[in-house]
Amino acid sequence: MPSLEDELFPSTPGKFKIDRNHPMNRQFHRCFASTSTMFLWALFLIALTASYLSFQSFVDSGSRYFSASWGGIQWEKQVRISAQPHRTNGFSVVVTGAAGFVGSHVSLALKKRGDGVVGLDNFNSYYDPSLKKARKSLLSNHGIFIVDGDINDVRLLDKLFDVVVFTHVMHLAAQAGVRYAMENPNSYVHSNIAGLVTLLEACKSANPQPAVVWASSSSVYGLNEKVPFSESDRTDQPASLYAATKKAGEEITHTYNHIYGLSITGLRFFTVYGPWGRPDMAYFSFTRNILQGKPITVFRGKNRVDLARDFTYIDDIVKGCLGSLDTSGKSTGSGGKKTGAAPYRIFNLGNTSPVTVPTLVSILERHLKVKAKKNVVEMPGNGDVPFTHANISSARRELGYKPTTDLQTGLKKFVRWYLSYYGYNHGKPVN
Repeated sequence: MPSLEDELFPSTPGKFKIDRNHPMNRQFHRCFASTSTMFLWALFLIALTASYLSFQSFVDSGSRYFSASWGGIQWEKQVRISAQPHRTNGFSVVVTGAAGFVGSHVSLALKKRGDGVVGLDNFNSYYDPSLKKARKSLLSNHGIFIVDGDINDVRLLDKLFDVVVFTHVMHLAAQAGVRYAMENPNSYVHSNIAGLVTLLEACKSANPQPAVVWASSSSVYGLNEKVPFSESDRTDQPASLYAATKKAGEEITHTYNHIYGLSITGLRFFTVYGPWGRPDMAYFSFTRNILQGKPITVFRGKNRVDLARDFTYIDDIVKGCLGSLDTSGKSTGSGGKKTGAAPYRIFNLGNTSPVTVPTLVSILERHLKVKAKKNVVEMPGNGDVPFTHANISSARRELGYKPTTDLQTGLKKFVRWYLSYYGYNHGKPVN
């Protein structure tokens, strides 16, 4: 049996011969034996370390599993109860972004008419999470269970769709905001593209598949100058990354409709406002600053043209969302395989009456009974567009959509909510 030394040195005849009795060779032998021992010990330590790390990874994974904010018998019971319809032929709807502005209003409207609703929200810190927590509290008071989780969590989505056979998905979760995309572009790709795909994967694999209604945006019209904006207009010139992710979403949803038979309706919202709104929106921040005596920044377009928006009150948007669910039709896939053509639709949801930003400010001043300190500056190149104007003829025809709230009335309702929520009395904060 050859020794370890014999194995490591070449045995080709004529190359060299080792004299084991030579003093130098004896020293070499002792040194080599010592090195071999160290080598074996090193292998042992590496194996021990690898075993420990593997075990620690197992413990960490288990810890994360058991400390997750979802799962378990009680959690499943809450999901089932919340998803249970209370009207004949009622829907079971999972609403993503349920603690958000539009999501909370849609969830309440669905529950009010007798549909089952389960919310999903990750409560990110894009704006003050306390407002989302307050919306969650409001929904909980109406029997709506909100799951704290992310739409990119495949295990969570699989579990939800395993616990409940949802008839519909109302996908409103997204990273919003045009300007913030310049600061944190990755968050838009994570939520608006990767998150959408993860959700659609869960939907197409479900059996039966749910119908999907999701929030696109009027931002997809980008640099389009033809007014009013119609669903048949070009949408290949986005002015912001946010708009680009929403346009990508429309292409992605079309693909899932075509390949997997998912019934999909995309809704292009036009500047939604109202109670429980988003603090990053102009009307919200204007109200806050006016009450605090701080100046507001009013942007103007080129040649000193006032910016204009098709402001749409939240109640009107909710009507369009529910109308989309009611007319969505059925998905035609089964277990991820398409069995026939399914509906694919896109609708504008707007007020179709654009109002300039200075007019918005004057209405707020009237309702707040405070004069605004205004800094009028030229609009920076941050992805904003100078105007929006919705053609809503398709939504009128297909959804029965008919907006009824003008800006004057809608802002009055918002101001009343704002003063109440933030504890103002006659324009002054309550201590």
